[in-house]
Amino acid sequence: MRSESDPDGFGDDRPPPGWLGDVAAGVDAWTQRASGPTPAVPDEGPQPRGRRGRPGAASKTRRREPAPEDPAARGPEADPESVARKILLDQLTGQARSRQQLADKLAAKDVPADLANRLLDRFEEVGLIDDEAFARAWIASRQPGKGLARRALAQELRRKGVDDEVARTALDEIDPADEEQAARALVRKKLRSLTRVDDTTATRRLVGLLARKGYASGLAFSVVRQELSAAGRDEPAGD
Repeated sequence: MRSESDPDGFGDDRPPPGWLGDVAAGVDAWTQRASGPTPAVPDEGPQPRGRRGRPGAASKTRRREPAPEDPAARGPEADPESVARKILLDQLTGQARSRQQLADKLAAKDVPADLANRLLDRFEEVGLIDDEAFARAWIASRQPGKGLARRALAQELRRKGVDDEVARTALDEIDPADEEQAARALVRKKLRSLTRVDDTTATRRLVGLLARKGYASGLAFSVVRQELSAAGRDEPAGD
């Protein structure tokens, strides 16, 4: 036991331990005595090295190969006719299309020609495909909106695959007065950007504009002359 003469409890006849006065050394000495000697670890030979070369690191598990696809799980293949019919309905959703446009789409999707023709005929029978109605709708949107003349509209309809006879029937419904008014609107709009050029140059540019829109040269020169005069500019010389 400790006493006033022996505060550390080791007795007067024992030499003080080496760690006396050093708390950290005392704790180490005490724990070593309490736990006894550390057992030796047997040598197990070289350890496996990990991905970065660190001993003992576990190697990753090899990725498992995916199981082969079960053909039965895919179910029956889609019916070609149903697929082709859906293609047509999707193409006709929101806007009309010509028969040739739809035929080109089916061909691009590798639909057999006989099946494509049969479905196109059926769609015509029920009125879902109507090239004449398509031509009228196209003219109604392009003639006032873009100011296109009959000749330009005929070229566009031909590119859409509309038969020339069908297109001519729809084009004959255009009022010549409407066509002339569309030409005047184009000239007036363009004139606003030609204030700094002379009348000869303005005439050449305006007639060229109308020609690109499909107007005949006679009508183009007549409209340009009248619109320049109305704007207070000198009348261009000759045709």
